[in-house]
Amino acid sequence: MSLVLGDALSLLLFRLHSGRLLGINLLKVNEIIPCPALTKMPNRHPHVRGVATLRGAALTVIDLARAIGERGGSDSQDGCLIVTELSRSRQGLHVHQVERIVQCSTRDVRPPPAGAGGRAFITGVTQIDGAIVQILDIEKVLHEIAPAQEEETDEQLLSDSELALLRGRRVLVVDDSQVALQQSLNTLRRLELDCQAVRSAAAALEQLRAQHEAGQPIEVLVSDIEMPEMDGYNLVKEIRKDTQIGHTYVLLHTSLDSTMNTEKARQVGANDVLTKFSTVDLSKALLRAFQTLG
Repeated sequence: MSLVLGDALSLLLFRLHSGRLLGINLLKVNEIIPCPALTKMPNRHPHVRGVATLRGAALTVIDLARAIGERGGSDSQDGCLIVTELSRSRQGLHVHQVERIVQCSTRDVRPPPAGAGGRAFITGVTQIDGAIVQILDIEKVLHEIAPAQEEETDEQLLSDSELALLRGRRVLVVDDSQVALQQSLNTLRRLELDCQAVRSAAAALEQLRAQHEAGQPIEVLVSDIEMPEMDGYNLVKEIRKDTQIGHTYVLLHTSLDSTMNTEKARQVGANDVLTKFSTVDLSKALLRAFQTLG
């Protein structure tokens, strides 16, 4: 059996026009291209520079500096595009320059400083060769420009008996992105699940153990994969080693294509893996979980 290096993280480092150094998970990057000619769309969001055509398909180009509250670049075709694909969408991030790819461990990534505030647009901070690197919260950037339209979860999706199976069952959600966390909670609450939420893997372990000790164990954990200090894979491994909470049903919920993560998820002992964000798919995954648990 191959070794699962769940805490390995590859970052693409890049700079904005201000010189600010940022990193993005390499698994979220499709390609890097020079900035192409852009078509300016009427009534476009102020942080969208325009639309490019990439191999026959339209690509929305976001001025990343403006999107995170900095002064953007000129309207010329300077800089380059980081083409990203996550949460079932593809877009181009316009940046000043791309520097290099580096390797680090999620254990070396720290949460953002407490004073960073809700407009920080970063999920973590690490050091590379003595330089501070801020890891971009791309989900938050995209949500600010185009908030996800969540599908309704009602009797048309689940039968009365299926809704009854879910009602009041205990679920814990862990995600370091406040945007992703809120999306998941909105779905769980509409399904009338008894849901709790935390922002780190360490807090999730603490909550799972506390609920067990209180005689109200968490039945299903919905966990992000990419998190500072301890990622979702290592969280599952810690859960499976603990005799008290080791039986917890774990659904790994990721902004990356879930097909890329299925094998790793299986090796560490996760029960299921799902790509963010679809209300329908999350509802069905939770239904599968509780049908399994009975």
